Amino acid sequence: MHTLSKLFLAALPFTTLVGAHHHDRSKSRHRHPSVRRQSNNRTYSVQDFYQGEDFFNDWDFFTGSDPTGGNVAYQSQSDAQSKGLAYVDDCDNSTVLAVDSTSTVPAGGNRDSVRITSQKSYNGGLFVIDASSMPVGCSTWPSFWTVGPNWPLAGEIDIIEGVNDQVTNQMTLHSGTNQTCNIEKTTGNSTFVGNVLGSSCYSTETADAGCGIEDTDTSSFGYGFNNADGGVFALLWDNFVGMSMWHFARADIPADLTAQKPTPSTWGAPAGFWSAQSCDISANFFDHQMVIDTTLCGNWAGGTAYSQSGCPGTCTDMIANATNYVDAKWVINYVAVFQ
Repeated sequence: MHTLSKLFLAALPFTTLVGAHHHDRSKSRHRHPSVRRQSNNRTYSVQDFYQGEDFFNDWDFFTGSDPTGGNVAYQSQSDAQSKGLAYVDDCDNSTVLAVDSTSTVPAGGNRDSVRITSQKSYNGGLFVIDASSMPVGCSTWPSFWTVGPNWPLAGEIDIIEGVNDQVTNQMTLHSGTNQTCNIEKTTGNSTFVGNVLGSSCYSTETADAGCGIEDTDTSSFGYGFNNADGGVFALLWDNFVGMSMWHFARADIPADLTAQKPTPSTWGAPAGFWSAQSCDISANFFDHQMVIDTTLCGNWAGGTAYSQSGCPGTCTDMIANATNYVDAKWVINYVAVFQ
């Protein structure tokens, strides 16, 4: 959620996140050996598979004020369900998390929305989200990310993120320790296919850009993603190799992933890659919970980002236009964690 686009600074960071547990960092670090192993042909197995009602039983609904300054009122599970903002579609067992698109809200007011956090935390693995649709529209800021306690000390990994009418996905790592964490890509390097937006992952409360990579595929975000019937995003978090992220349009999802026997080494170059050679992964990222949310305006989608987006009027004025949010919803087929 704390990220840098090509043109704009991201939201100011927050120090307390929903679901975060306060740990002694000396007990939370999982240091890895100095010798890194190389990626192999490993096939991963399902550890946790979240689908349908699992998002109501195994994830928590955040109800505090938006830490990124957005014009949203995050709803409790009972309120979100009673208002039709969180439900399971009986036809396909997909889970819908929506922004309110019917209520009268004044310009600059707060519109009802949903933010959920996994109850379980992780220290690595293959994280996959399959969605048929993501929130779109001027002023929207949808995200799927992971985060550790005491931001930014345990790090943050933004897997899906963008604002307004952005056409490609942005992936970002935020580190918060004094352990090295940078991204490197030289001309002709085919390690990943995205465009580097920032090389230093180190983030603080006053400088939280992180090290972002912009996807080059226009089906990776927003209307392009929805028009392709959605697809899959995958993060392979390997403390010895690094962080790799892929996006697959619906028609291009690997057969091994559909069969729930993913072998990422066969998937080709990822959209983004952060090597353990230039980032001490286990020292900077640990005890992460997954988060899915949609905020509006705020410190990235609003302000300069909005005025240069091509969207009409101002971001706060857009809040009053309920019809703008008819398609501001996640339709999630599943989220899975493989080990």
